[in-house]
Amino acid sequence: MRTSAIAVSGLRKAYGDKVVLDGIDFDVAAGSIFSLLGPNGAGKTTTVNVLTTLMKADAGTVSVAGHDVVTATKQVRAAIGVTGQFAAVDELLSGRENLQLMADLKRVRSGNQVVTRLLEQFDLVESADKMASTYSGGMRRKLDLAMTLVGNPQIIFLDEPTTGLDPRSRRTMWGIVRELVADGTTIFLTTQYLEEADQLADQIAVLNQGSLVAQGTPEELKRRIPGTHVRLRFTDLYELDTAARVLTGATRDDQELTLRVPSDGESRSLLALLSRLDDHMINAQEFSVHTPDLDDVFLALTGRANTEHTSKEAIAR
Repeated sequence: MRTSAIAVSGLRKAYGDKVVLDGIDFDVAAGSIFSLLGPNGAGKTTTVNVLTTLMKADAGTVSVAGHDVVTATKQVRAAIGVTGQFAAVDELLSGRENLQLMADLKRVRSGNQVVTRLLEQFDLVESADKMASTYSGGMRRKLDLAMTLVGNPQIIFLDEPTTGLDPRSRRTMWGIVRELVADGTTIFLTTQYLEEADQLADQIAVLNQGSLVAQGTPEELKRRIPGTHVRLRFTDLYELDTAARVLTGATRDDQELTLRVPSDGESRSLLALLSRLDDHMINAQEFSVHTPDLDDVFLALTGRANTEHTSKEAIAR
């Protein structure tokens, strides 16, 4: 079992009479990707600010990389890297100079070697000596993340890291994040692209009005929402009619020759369903399990659509 890179218990924060975080609890396993989702005003930014020592909580305990964020602030800051929604690069410096500046500020040994390695890792060698102002949005985000990695932080906080990027650049960033985790880095991700959380996160927590309303893997959260079903396709109308009489409660589509059977999506339920067909000598030409996506989960748990950036909108942009 992996140890906790981040442990949060009873975290509370209020601004006057407005409670922003109402006693939330969660753990982030070392070497994993943890995604915090929630609508605007849910408390995501406040949570990140507390975890990165930029803000003090009113109550509760927070441990990051084994250090208390209140009593061991210096140790926490030495163990983390933070990149925000907007790339924090100096546009008057080249990519190499931005990285070298960060290495100097962090007093990294063999800074030149570190800079060279990061330029290669992020495919920025050809543009290394060009001013950052000439970089595309995707290149700036890569440079920003590379700067965050100077000093080898154990835990990286990514606050909406792909906002504004085109689909190709977004997928490039996903690949880089996966490589970081493969090397043992822990990622704390906030995003408004639900597809991004679905693709990357090992664990997801949904924050709404200051409370965590759900936690689990993407698949676990999808299974909590009604709508999971097995789709069966048959070769002819006779087979469809026969199956429909056996599988009462299924929804049929005569044009597509399909039945939609409510299910929890688990293997035991699927086996029972196929066994019922076999008992009646009915053969489905094909079958597939369909589950709600994270858009459905978000809407069900927060009571609102993710109107800022739904996964479908993100793909279209």
